[in-house]
Formats: sequence, C-alpha cells, structure tokens
Amino acid sequence: MCHPRLGVAILTMGNRPAELDRLLESVAGQETPAARVVVVGNGSPLPPLPEGVTGVELPENLGVAGGRNVALARLRQFGDVDVVVDLDDDGLLISRDVFTRLAGLYAADDRLGIVGFRIADERGRTQRRHVPRLRAADPMRGGPVTTFLGGGHGLSMRMLDGIGGWPEPFFYAHEETDLAWRALDAGWTVLYEPELVLRHPWTSPTRHAVFHRMVARNRVWLAKRHLPALLVPLYLGVWTVMTVARTRSVAGLRAWLGGFAEGVRTPCPPRRPMRWSTVWRMTRLGRPPVI
Repeated sequence: MCHPRLGVAILTMGNRPAELDRLLESVAGQETPAARVVVVGNGSPLPPLPEGVTGVELPENLGVAGGRNVALARLRQFGDVDVVVDLDDDGLLISRDVFTRLAGLYAADDRLGIVGFRIADERGRTQRRHVPRLRAADPMRGGPVTTFLGGGHGLSMRMLDGIGGWPEPFFYAHEETDLAWRALDAGWTVLYEPELVLRHPWTSPTRHAVFHRMVARNRVWLAKRHLPALLVPLYLGVWTVMTVARTRSVAGLRAWLGGFAEGVRTPCPPRRPMRWSTVWRMTRLGRPPVI
C-alpha cells in the first residue's frame, strides 16, 4: 500500500467534552495529517467540533461495535480513506509521529490488517490486560498477535471490505477479538506496535455496570461463531475455570454466570468457523484459541 490515507473515527457518549477537545487537538497536531476525522455521538449530542471534523449524532447508543460501524460507513462515503484509526474519546496521542509511523507500517506490508497501539496512563504504565498476549509482563515487546485493544488501533479498509465490520450484536466486549479472528482466518496480519502510544487514564473494566454479563455472553458467542466444533467446549471450559478462580465478587460472578447462560441459549451472529490452519497459526503466535 503506497502512502495510505488515514481516516480517524472517535466515539463519544457526550460526557467527556474536555477530553475530546484534547484528543482532537492531538489528532490535528500529527505530522502526517488525517484525510478525514469523524466523531460519532453514540446516543448523545455532540459538542461544537473543529472545522473539518465531521460529526454524526445517533438517537440511541448502538454500543461500541454499532457506533464504530456508523463511523466506518461515514468514512467510506468519502471514498479517500485506506486505513481507519479508531481512538477512545478520553485518549490522547502524546507523540506527533503516530500517524507517520502507522502509515509507514501499512505501506511496508500489503497484508497488514490490524495494528494495535500500546495503551499507557499518564505515568507511562500499561496494564497487563492491555497487552494482547499471554505473556504480558513486558508491554514493550511488539510483534504479530491474535487480538488487539479497542482504545487505539488501525484497520485496513481493504481488509474490512473483505471480512466485514464490527459485530453489532456484541454491543460491547470481545468485539475486537471477533474482528481479529476473522482477519487472521482471511490471511491478514494483526500487529501489536508498542511504539504507537495512546495515553489513556488508568481504569478498571468493571466500572461498566454490564461488564460481567457482556464479557460472558460474548465469550460464548465468540466461541460458537468462530471455533471449530471440537474446540468450543474446551475454550469455554478453560475460561469458566479461570473466571471462577479470578473473580472475587460474588455479585460479579453471578452476573458472569448469567451472561454465560444467556450466550448458550441465545443465537449468536452467523457462524463462521475458522480453518484448522488458522488454529495452528494462532498456536504458533503463542495464543491457541482455547484460552
């Protein structure tokens, strides 16, 4: 891909206007400018936006996956975007060369589908859950991976044209892994690049009231949708044991078990089981799809 043109997509719930302003300033300050910038108000009105930034207000919250698909559709209408950069509205690009580096990565590899940024707080710390590999002690070790972080990443538009967009029924949780597994199965590369940093406040995922339920339900949907039939019970069994061992909150565990049951009894998005060659590829990358 020669000199890819970048389009930026930002979701906002309307409750962080100051953070959104700072993020947009950091986007505007990039050495390599974005061809387009779209901000989606996900069920909330948008604040005044800088000149050249396109705003889309949705009457209801469509979730992370639905809101990002709206932004993606708007970027497609412009017809001049090769790589979509999704950014959390409370994030910040602390270096001016993030887009330059990102464009260089895509220009150098025609099969690069997804590039995950490193998420770091104001003190430079990266939480273990933000490192997309099992051995997460060193957040500065980059390379090919099997999933990515939603807070800051790049997506090849050509890849999305082939594998489809975000899984809207997921609403929130595991939508990145669903997209990454489809990308891997189609032969694209998923890369974690720790030199590309999105500064983001240190947070806990449990701050979302629906966290435990959504994580469990979507975990089941993920397995039912993408794994070969033989791996579905193994994958879900491993995650059940891990969750029971890790969860310290009785209410949280109860919500998780309820979400798990919901995932089992409800239909998932259309089933697209990955090839066994993809299972082997993920295993060689250090994360077989059983954990």
